[in-house]
Amino acid sequence: MAGVQGSDMAIAVCNAGGLGSLPAAMLSLSDLRAELSRISSATDRPYNVNFFCHDAPAFDAQRDAAWRLALVPYYQELALDQGAIGAGPGRAPFTAEAADVLEEFKPPVISFHFGLPSADLLARVKRWGATVLSSATTVDEGLWLQAHGVDIVIAQGLEAGGHRGHFLSHDLTLQMGTFALVPQLVKALKVPVVAAGGIADAKGVAAALALGAVGVQVGTAYLLAPEATTSKVHRAALQSHAACHTALTNVFTGRPARGIVNRLVSTVGPLSSQAPEFPLATAAIAPLRAKAESLGSGEFSPLWSGQNASACREASAADITRALMAG
Repeated sequence: MAGVQGSDMAIAVCNAGGLGSLPAAMLSLSDLRAELSRISSATDRPYNVNFFCHDAPAFDAQRDAAWRLALVPYYQELALDQGAIGAGPGRAPFTAEAADVLEEFKPPVISFHFGLPSADLLARVKRWGATVLSSATTVDEGLWLQAHGVDIVIAQGLEAGGHRGHFLSHDLTLQMGTFALVPQLVKALKVPVVAAGGIADAKGVAAALALGAVGVQVGTAYLLAPEATTSKVHRAALQSHAACHTALTNVFTGRPARGIVNRLVSTVGPLSSQAPEFPLATAAIAPLRAKAESLGSGEFSPLWSGQNASACREASAADITRALMAG
């Protein structure tokens, strides 16, 4: 949930009996240290820190120019100058420097998205006794993660909001729903499986456990909690009829992610061959998003959401956690 939560959410979930998570992909090293300090001083419960582990792409000037050209009409409409495009909000992969910060705190759980980091970084994390999780979107990915040392595999179903965690293949036809993926991974793997995607209430939790999952990972249901940093336009979209229509789109970051369909998704995407590689597409979108949001519009914002926003409600993270645990 990078970009929509920080330590406040993690602390609240931990203290309510869940495994709170801190998304670290968009944090500087100093911010990471500050957030970990807050968590360690506010709870004695186990917590998770999540990192992306993608390969940083090479800048492609020709592709970037084509992407900017595709966005010219929107820049003109909002009276923006493309010459002012900066680097954009980045998403950094797990590094040795991040591991240095982590080692000061030794979080009990570390999770990864887009595969795993290098073998030496993974070994370093495991040396201090951390339990390691990573996302699998197919059985092949689950088997690969097990062979490379994860302790628990997260079965990320197609319903899940945000970025897809696929890493062995970019073929989206290989992706499957949560309740098809979970039993197949449970059957194929020796390590435990956690279910993620489309689970928003206690009945969903119970269904996942009945299929062999040892637990569930929930995101969308927390987006309206006061502890979330979800923007006003994002909150409004989640509470509107628009939340019924989500799609996988790469127009915001360059990588397929599930969000509520808005103007940019429907007119430029949902999947555009012009979008630069993840996360380079973000730079040219950032000014559009900022200007539109200042006008109260979410038409150029990544409105991440799973397919099941039905239980997304304005309640504390603690209350949401306890309601889920009833399953």
